[in-house]
Amino acid sequence: MATYVMRVWLADRPGALGAIASRIGAVGGDLIGIDILERGEGRVIDELTINLPNGDLIPLMLSKVNELDAVDVEDIRSAVAGLPHPLADALEVAADFLGEDSIATLFDALVNGTDAAFSAEWAAVVDPHSATVLARSPDTPTESWLEAFITGTRAAIGSKEATAFASDIAWAGLEVSGLALLVGRSGRPFRARERRQLATLARIADHRWRELVARDSLRTNPTRSS
Repeated sequence: MATYVMRVWLADRPGALGAIASRIGAVGGDLIGIDILERGEGRVIDELTINLPNGDLIPLMLSKVNELDAVDVEDIRSAVAGLPHPLADALEVAADFLGEDSIATLFDALVNGTDAAFSAEWAAVVDPHSATVLARSPDTPTESWLEAFITGTRAAIGSKEATAFASDIAWAGLEVSGLALLVGRSGRPFRARERRQLATLARIADHRWRELVARDSLRTNPTRSS
């Protein structure tokens, strides 16, 4: 038995998800998880976790599902790390922030954690005002690419309008530090729920940054009181 995650668009109406589950079952598959990513204007974007006897059945399953009215498959991928747990994954990343004892390791945890939790291809912590990269994952675009991208979208960083620039890149502002988290992946746009989770992780990391800055300030100036 192999596990896959399929992202689908469907009509926001009773019976729509049941029809998809029926088509999955028709090829011997089992729908074992549902995660709502976004909804609005009569449509829903869901991520469905599916067990299939083997991967050879994917083309047949996709053919059956695509026969349904108002259903579009955006993406399907193997759940190589086991069953996805979107909320638990984000909580584990946030918990790691609290244990970091330096700003450098905090930024590394933010980059690595979001990279893994969102199945991203790259992640980076940047200073949007100077286009300086403070932490990055191995597959992050070059600094010149990031600088050009940041320069072109600087006014939108940290704003709701930022999501309109590129659906395959998610922004999250760290308001206290004035920094920003950029996360990218191709072929699977970031949806509303994912962007909210990313923003929450950035806020938690930002608060930890403030605590570390205050602690380091007291060490440097021990006569200062809190």
